[in-house]
Amino acid sequence: MIMSLIELKNVRKLYESEGERVVLENVMLPLTIIRGRNGWQREMACQVLDKVGLGAKGRRLPNQLSGGEQERVAIARALVNRPPIILADEPTGNLDSATGDEIMTLLGNLNAEGQTIIMVTHNPENAAFARGIIRLKDGRI
Repeated sequence: MIMSLIELKNVRKLYESEGERVVLENVMLPLTIIRGRNGWQREMACQVLDKVGLGAKGRRLPNQLSGGEQERVAIARALVNRPPIILADEPTGNLDSATGDEIMTLLGNLNAEGQTIIMVTHNPENAAFARGIIRLKDGRI
């Protein structure tokens, strides 16, 4: 999905990492798209990787990471521009339950720090993390 620059500045969607770029470059990508390439992007990307527990894995390729680590890279990339809202579409859909719990705890911690997260999920355990739930059934709210 291609988003306009205005959308990129205000909303981040969690999406899969580009397979040819190392983790650090993946996280830096939104900064480069919006603001051009400058030296401060690397430092900011490193800070966000530390926040999601992947500071030591910045030089690895996505295929060298576990599913949970790949999801945390997507979260880091979503966070790097400090958007007011993060859209998380089934953030634990491809993960085992223990790793899924880690991701939900991370998202819960981010929300407790003031980050707005809109999550789409079919998992009632994930929905329980939310402060509010909007149910969609047969195309109706």
